[in-house]
Amino acid sequence: MRETLFNWLGQDLSDLTCLDLFAGSGVLGFEAASRGARHVVMVEKNRVAAKALRENAVRLGAAQVEVVQGDARDFLRWDTRVHDVVFLDPPFAGDMLACILPSVPARLAPGARVYVESGEALTARPPWRILRGQRAGRVHYHLLAREA
Repeated sequence: MRETLFNWLGQDLSDLTCLDLFAGSGVLGFEAASRGARHVVMVEKNRVAAKALRENAVRLGAAQVEVVQGDARDFLRWDTRVHDVVFLDPPFAGDMLACILPSVPARLAPGARVYVESGEALTARPPWRILRGQRAGRVHYHLLAREA
């Protein structure tokens, strides 16, 4: 799935800013950094995981990675920066995706793309349009854009 995602986004992310709202292991954010992203913000609620992300950023020499320990919804309320790429891989249980997706458009730069992983296929509802979508086992993944 990761290979497909970065084929969709393009191999070179130079000068783009990325936001990984449910960073977990940080694999998407670190991959974006390795592909030249200018700045990558990783938001992780779990304190231990956030500490590990910071340590890995130092270990990898990824100075462009910023780790924020906190809740994704709270982060979107107080952080006003916009991003070119947003990664959304929330826990599948519950309705976290439905809760967070409406807040994302305000944090998108013109032409931004949003990558979403979910337990179900998404249907396009304004302000979103689905650019690409696939499924791998039980995981559905999509590339979204904000409608013009």
